[in-house]
Amino acid sequence: MTAERLSLAELPRLRREGRVRLPPYDPAELAVGIVHLGVGGFHRAHQALYTEDAVRAGDDPRWGICGVTQRSAGVVRLLRPQDGLYTVLDRGPGHLSARVAGPLREIVHAGDEPDLVRGRIASPAVSIVTLTVTEKGHRRAGDGGLDLADPVVLADLAGGPAVSAVGRLARGLQERMRRGGAPITVMSCDNLVAGGAVLRRLVLDFCAALPAAEGGPLAGWIEDAVRFPSSVVDRIVPAATDADRRDAAGLLGVRDEGAVAAEPYRQWVIQDDFAAARPRWELAGAVLTSDVAPYEAVKLRLLNASHSLLAYLGALAGYDTIAEAVGDPGLAAAARRLMEEDAGPTLTVPPGVDLAGYRQAVLERFANPALPDRTVRVAMDGSQKLPLRLLGTARDRLAAGATPEWAALGVAAWMVYVARGRDARGRPLPLDDPLADRLRAAASGVTTPRTLVERLTAIEPIFGRDLPETDSFTTAVTTHVTHLLHTP
Repeated sequence: MTAERLSLAELPRLRREGRVRLPPYDPAELAVGIVHLGVGGFHRAHQALYTEDAVRAGDDPRWGICGVTQRSAGVVRLLRPQDGLYTVLDRGPGHLSARVAGPLREIVHAGDEPDLVRGRIASPAVSIVTLTVTEKGHRRAGDGGLDLADPVVLADLAGGPAVSAVGRLARGLQERMRRGGAPITVMSCDNLVAGGAVLRRLVLDFCAALPAAEGGPLAGWIEDAVRFPSSVVDRIVPAATDADRRDAAGLLGVRDEGAVAAEPYRQWVIQDDFAAARPRWELAGAVLTSDVAPYEAVKLRLLNASHSLLAYLGALAGYDTIAEAVGDPGLAAAARRLMEEDAGPTLTVPPGVDLAGYRQAVLERFANPALPDRTVRVAMDGSQKLPLRLLGTARDRLAAGATPEWAALGVAAWMVYVARGRDARGRPLPLDDPLADRLRAAASGVTTPRTLVERLTAIEPIFGRDLPETDSFTTAVTTHVTHLLHTP
């Protein structure tokens, strides 16, 4: 493999060769107008590309991005030597195309450069902060508010460099207020119900936990000057592989350590509630609307729910990828029936959305053989995902007098994944979850399906108080657990 790296210096050669799509502007001329917390592969293949396309369509150089990595400094090592440039490979069945993207003008590790992160959020040139920090990265308590028992949150409240996403955000907003308080928009781009309202509550909870003389003025300013719109994001972006990096190098003629691969499909629905200027994302294909809730429910209850169902059932059966899992007729039928029979009746159809076509497209996207999305990756953080993806549907169907058989199957598959810890071939299944220790303790020593269901549904942050006491739900889950435990 070539020793040279992708960089701004390579762009003239790449333009002459014309083998890949390149930024339609000089990336070095972009000013930073957006701070993004959580600059992983998904952001680079989704919001960053929408922003670049909006810059191209609107000829507006204000919208370069300062990408902040929350945990590992690995992204800094990948992208700083490349001047923030990276390749996005579109992988479809029998199709491969590539583009080099340039909207990331700064790559920052928050742990090493906390003052830079705080200063960027405070800068009047920045008018938007976006986040992809995952469901668990919000550090929510069982009631949905900020977990004030979390030691990381407590340390952030005590002062010093913040570590949590909410802490970093709140401290950045505090510095912005001190510097004059220009209005700013903060937008969650994670898979959350009413993500904007969730994030607003968490930030205000942080303010309320500060000393009154400090937190009171900050909360008041946030109420006046900060907006928290919700959004719906959709694109399948697996973890990057060596094959992705080899394909990028073959197309570019230089190494790209930051290459990511994604499916051709993408969607972004944005609540049109901004405190200040924003990119014209609608020119890049985003949907701006006053109400994202119907779009959000369709995505969470159809796509995300069936994704989780296939991940747990597929992993237990020994399938390594979602494409392999959906290739199993029985698993594909379960995913389809979850969408049609359980989730479908709970949905309000958004304008212009054909639910039948959407369901079919979901299964076709999952079946994409060019995108090896691993079942165990999708299976991560089940304690955070199940309430959003499956349990809301279950509650709505129960309220309508129906038994949510397919949602119960998804829950049962998760329980057996937790309890068994091995697939049908005897290989270990990783339990990557913020409640992993509690889940293992609950499943330890269980001898009957009913006991397993009783112990796991008793975990209130996941199931609340209502579902463990709903006989039709626990009976359905127990029936599926019994079957799955006796399936080789």
